[in-house]
Amino acid sequence: MNKTTYQRLEYDRIKQRLADFAMSYLGRAHIENMEPKIEMVMVATLLQETEEAVSVIAHGASVPIPSLEGIEPLIGTFGKGFIFTPQDFMHFARFIESTQQLKSFMKKKESATPRIASYALSLYDLRELLAEIRRCIRNGQVDNEASAALSRVRKKMNILDDRIRKKLDTALSKYHSYLQESVVSTRGGRYVLSVKKEYRKQVGGAALDESASGQTVFIEPADIADLHVELLHLQAAEAAEAAEETRVLSDLTDLVEGNKYEISINLETIGYYDFMFAKAKFARIIDGRTVKLNDRGRISIHNGRHPLLGGHSVPLDIHIGDDYRALVITGPNTGGKTVSLKTVGLLTLMVQSGLLVPVGEGSEFAVYRSVMVDIGDGQSIENSLSTFSSHVKNVIGILKEAGPSSLVLLDELASGTDPGEGIGLSIAVLEELYRRGATVMATTHFNEIKKFADAAPGFENARMEFDAETLEPLYKLTIGQAGSSYAFYIAQKLGMPLALIERSKQITYEATQRSPEAPAIAAAVTGETPVKVPLKEKAERAPMPNFAFGDCVWVHSLRRTGIVCSEPDHRGNITVQIQKEKVRINRKRLSLYIERSKLYPEGDYDMDIVFESKDTRKKRKQMSKRHVEGLTIEYKENQ
Repeated sequence: MNKTTYQRLEYDRIKQRLADFAMSYLGRAHIENMEPKIEMVMVATLLQETEEAVSVIAHGASVPIPSLEGIEPLIGTFGKGFIFTPQDFMHFARFIESTQQLKSFMKKKESATPRIASYALSLYDLRELLAEIRRCIRNGQVDNEASAALSRVRKKMNILDDRIRKKLDTALSKYHSYLQESVVSTRGGRYVLSVKKEYRKQVGGAALDESASGQTVFIEPADIADLHVELLHLQAAEAAEAAEETRVLSDLTDLVEGNKYEISINLETIGYYDFMFAKAKFARIIDGRTVKLNDRGRISIHNGRHPLLGGHSVPLDIHIGDDYRALVITGPNTGGKTVSLKTVGLLTLMVQSGLLVPVGEGSEFAVYRSVMVDIGDGQSIENSLSTFSSHVKNVIGILKEAGPSSLVLLDELASGTDPGEGIGLSIAVLEELYRRGATVMATTHFNEIKKFADAAPGFENARMEFDAETLEPLYKLTIGQAGSSYAFYIAQKLGMPLALIERSKQITYEATQRSPEAPAIAAAVTGETPVKVPLKEKAERAPMPNFAFGDCVWVHSLRRTGIVCSEPDHRGNITVQIQKEKVRINRKRLSLYIERSKLYPEGDYDMDIVFESKDTRKKRKQMSKRHVEGLTIEYKENQ
């Protein structure tokens, strides 16, 4: 699994959708780190967890997952000498209370959901810590009963404050008619009244300040001057209160950090619960269900939907991994070929991540060690890579890793380069991936690749259905038949002049009528559905063709003719001379072009004239008469 696979199959978009259902930062962290698992037992466990979580919320149950609000920054300060504030302890109290609620909730679900309910057994109650926080912190402040010393100092402060307040109230009442405003303020730590300038003589006491305009004089009346001493006592009491509050908060901080391990286990468990129920909520949205698993490369999807396309997408039915392990999909542009590949790939990644997927009952998925894709144009201006170069680079990377437990998805084989060479390269890649035991799905427009898939053991064709009347794709995959691009038909229906259509057909026929692919191309041109033997009868098809020495054959991968110059070996490989070179090709890749009897005169024709040069024939004649020292004949053959 790699980032390219995730990007091309939009796995990251699934994770983004999933994160919307998480309640906590830890749940979102699990989603961010989520990746497909490659062990079948682990995948089965994850799917069971999600299925149980779905059953919990199926009837509208509200799972009390703690939001962990305010907890994240506090955990990072453990052991660093920070003293938590009263508000911090309120966060811890809510966290402990909600943890207890979650544990109680899951205990009630033990019989119906044994696996996920068992995780709640690891949650610590932390009852003693919660009781101590409640005793010391009330309404966001350190409570009077947090310590005996704090209780005493606050009682003393209340007495002093009450005594000062009564004397100030008496002074305000006594001098009310002389004041600018009926308030008491302080100057230099002493209580003063705001007296109007003209009445300063009526209020006995010391003038400590005046307003900028000079209209107000701030006077400490003589009858409250002794409150200065009591104010100093009050300030000393406040300092003692702050010191005692700090001591209480420090002790409470130590108590919380003493439960660091239990808190970390609770956080880990809550984060995983949040993750599981986020997957359950997402499954409900996309109508996901659990599936069967296997490690044999078998995929059987019934009514599968791409999870990002919504409920209006056409269901996909696809099967691979029994009678064939490689599937070549054809059909018109925008017909759904690429979406089919992406659907299979994305659903596979989701299943291996423990996500329920939108498929029908009885669907089955293989668990792969790697899912590799070459989907999309991938052209990079930055790296100066053409479309073809980008495809080749991706395929080279795939070939380095592909094996028996690999799912390989290839889009638009042979695109971006000369069709003849691209087709040959594509067929060679398909053969190699199949030889390595990979499960392969590929899309193409080329008839040669369709014909290869039709003939090669372990390969099968499929097509995307197309409505010829409305010119609209049906997005339905039919396995067992190759499809057409419908180029001529679509062009004609869209109004292209009939003369141009006929000329196009003529050019196509002239180019292909001598080719063994002609029947398939003709079927595509006329819109007729080619007849195909059902899959179960595939083994009963015509036997592998035999070719006689001197037959002219068509080489599919090279799109050229050659002359047969050897009998087939035990593997069916034949030597074919193409111009002046001899190459070894399996007879499955050949079709009879012109029989020997139609090429050469009747009778005992000397085939050496065809296969050997004049110089070689001269040497052979000399050697047949006598021994010539140093005379040799060299044969070269390309494998």
